[in-house]
Amino acid sequence: MRISYLFVIGVLLMQGVSAQRASDFTLSKTLRGEFTSFTVDNLGNIYVLNKVGQLKKLSPNGDSLAVFNDVRRFGKVSFVDVTNPLKIVVYYREFTMIIELDRFLNIVNTIDLRKLNILQAKAVGLGYDNNVWVYDELDAKLKRIGDDGSLVDQTTDFRLLFDSAPDPSVLRDQGGYVYLYDTAKGVYIFDHYGALKNHLALPGWKDFDVLDKNMLGRDAHSFFRYQQGTLDMQEEPIPAYALDAQQVRITPSAIYVLKKTGLEVYTRQL
Repeated sequence: MRISYLFVIGVLLMQGVSAQRASDFTLSKTLRGEFTSFTVDNLGNIYVLNKVGQLKKLSPNGDSLAVFNDVRRFGKVSFVDVTNPLKIVVYYREFTMIIELDRFLNIVNTIDLRKLNILQAKAVGLGYDNNVWVYDELDAKLKRIGDDGSLVDQTTDFRLLFDSAPDPSVLRDQGGYVYLYDTAKGVYIFDHYGALKNHLALPGWKDFDVLDKNMLGRDAHSFFRYQQGTLDMQEEPIPAYALDAQQVRITPSAIYVLKKTGLEVYTRQL
């Protein structure tokens, strides 16, 4: 995900943060390492996944807090969800296996989706009620799975709703809605009962994410923000300083930029 400072200012304003100039965002630290991906929880803790499959939890200052070395037991990690820092979800798509970790990165639960006959699912995410949302590709249904591996709820077969079923790669439960993002078809928005609320034709975005009701993404040239329920589509050209970014994460207090040499953290100066 690539981003301009002007866009960040807009996001921060929407979240009730005082106006800041672009020059107020400065590089505060660089965490060196060959990381393949990262995420950040709502406490500012950073979770980095390296090339050998090790998941490490770092404090906001970059100090090591915990390490999970068993991430390769079920193959390559597809996704890490830290929506709830007390219940971290690690998903292995190859074996459709979900591992739940505590804040110390100890395993507290394992959910084998194959026992529910879910054999293909690349979109997984933690729900508002701490159950797990899974998009079952073969059944073309959005399903909610309990900690005991039971099926809590599911939607109607999407093939009955759409001319062709979506093929989402990103799932977010945010602000009372569940977002499924399909690179070819755009974003599908559901309520927590599985009822379709909207379908927005926003194809071709990379690094899709949701902040409140604002959808973020990029293409090869621009970074986008769209606010649900409005005609407010904002577009900013990708700046030169972010062209080598592999991944970007925005929070109300910092911008995290993943590069080949490590993770750079930019913070607001008050």
